[in-house]
Amino acid sequence: MLTAAPLDTEHSLLPLKAKHLQLDENNNVEELAEVTDALVPFYDGKSVLVTGGTGFLGKVLIEKLLRACEGVTAVYILLRPKRGLTSEQRYREFVRHPVFERIRSKTPQLLTKLICVGGDISLPLLGLSESDRRTLLERVHVVFHVAATVRFNEALVEAAILNTIGTKQLLELCTGMRQLQSVVHVSTAYSNACRREVDEVVYPPPMDPERFIQCVQLLPGEVIGAIATQLQGAHPNTYTLTKAITEQLVAQYAERLPLCIVRPSIVTGAVAEPYPGWIDNVHGITGIMMEIGRGTISSIMCDERCTMDVIPVDIVCNTLIAAAWENANTTVTPIRVYNCTSGQVNGIKWHEYGRITQSCAVRNPTKHVLLYPGFRFRTNRLVHKLVELLLHFLPAYLFDALVRARGGQPIMARLARRFQRAADTGEFFAMHEWTFRNGNLRRLGDRVRRDRAADGFRCDVAGLNWEAYIEAYMLGIRRFVLKDDMDSLEQARAKLRQLLWFKRALQLAGLLLAYYLCALLFYPSGA
Repeated sequence: MLTAAPLDTEHSLLPLKAKHLQLDENNNVEELAEVTDALVPFYDGKSVLVTGGTGFLGKVLIEKLLRACEGVTAVYILLRPKRGLTSEQRYREFVRHPVFERIRSKTPQLLTKLICVGGDISLPLLGLSESDRRTLLERVHVVFHVAATVRFNEALVEAAILNTIGTKQLLELCTGMRQLQSVVHVSTAYSNACRREVDEVVYPPPMDPERFIQCVQLLPGEVIGAIATQLQGAHPNTYTLTKAITEQLVAQYAERLPLCIVRPSIVTGAVAEPYPGWIDNVHGITGIMMEIGRGTISSIMCDERCTMDVIPVDIVCNTLIAAAWENANTTVTPIRVYNCTSGQVNGIKWHEYGRITQSCAVRNPTKHVLLYPGFRFRTNRLVHKLVELLLHFLPAYLFDALVRARGGQPIMARLARRFQRAADTGEFFAMHEWTFRNGNLRRLGDRVRRDRAADGFRCDVAGLNWEAYIEAYMLGIRRFVLKDDMDSLEQARAKLRQLLWFKRALQLAGLLLAYYLCALLFYPSGA
């Protein structure tokens, strides 16, 4: 049940101030749009709805809205029951999350603006009660649709329900919102992964959204699973497929709603907010960086010559907030898309990123380090699999055997398999390179920079020092994920020195064994 803030009658039934503009053939606005409000004051008196608020990006977005846009009236967060907890119980857990520590210590009253709405993006009508639905229809001005499954290997039915059907149900809700001024849909830069150059436009999807939804809703799950490969086509996984279809769906609703799309690339730890290096999960590249630091990864399938494309979570968060502001003032036809990416702004090669990561792992080791950090990017699958078997799985099984002999619970082999799956699902993105055009993002960044009151809303990585950022990111993994404070640093460095000697001893033993085998081969006894 939603506990709603009082309706702000001063801002109720506000007329839309958006100026509708047409894009030319180069995706440029034909006339200069005038933004009537500065960014932060735009949110004064506004009520915001966020889906996917408990996810990594969602948490950072909500924290920034509450802390930096203090004039916001309410932030409604859609929460579903999970793991035996009700929506209200999850809400009480959520407000105690470490991401809100700065707000709790300085302005705890801001957390009262965070309001739980019991619902589920995968259920008909979002699983909302009639009273909650009525409240949202009457009060919400801005919607951030962040909810999605980001699991690349999700079954097609589940990915479709969460990414496509759930989005349609939310957009249907938005069509009835009386004060709605802006809706921001979060997609992915890889929604068109089969294209090497991606402009800030919605491309034709591999399948009509309505037909796709009908197939998912009418056909049995086993039939969908059987034809999933054919439906997927050139897409590397169900995630990018459903995101591509959903973008077209959103574009269709843009005729009735003030919509825009933000496409982040690989979302990584924070540059500055809520804390430098902030991260709270081990998904994707974060898990790989963590295991590089612990020394348990020796080989990664990746073309190190490619420019990678990662974008810090707080840059994405700022882009979402600024995009909603710009979109409320100037909607465009066709729908405005922001490629929130780094490669064309301040790119970094996989080789350089890996070098810095390993250097940081050695300079500031964690007490959880197991082997001396050292890995290589490879494009030869056979060599990669051989190294993976000898240096990933063999040590893991040996370690588990020792733990089992002592009566402990073996976990290393399970962890090795988990991170192997993570590396495998990300392999496509590590072996290819894209050119993401981002003129809209750059213009948005320029507009924010001209707003002197919006200094804390950086929307791009221009000028970012990658070495300093990656070091903060690695320290963030150490602090927020591994729960390893800096007090243990000297102890970890001593352990790392021992592991280096152990590595050198193994290398020496390997050389001696190779010499012995060569001697047996070329100088057999008695010859």
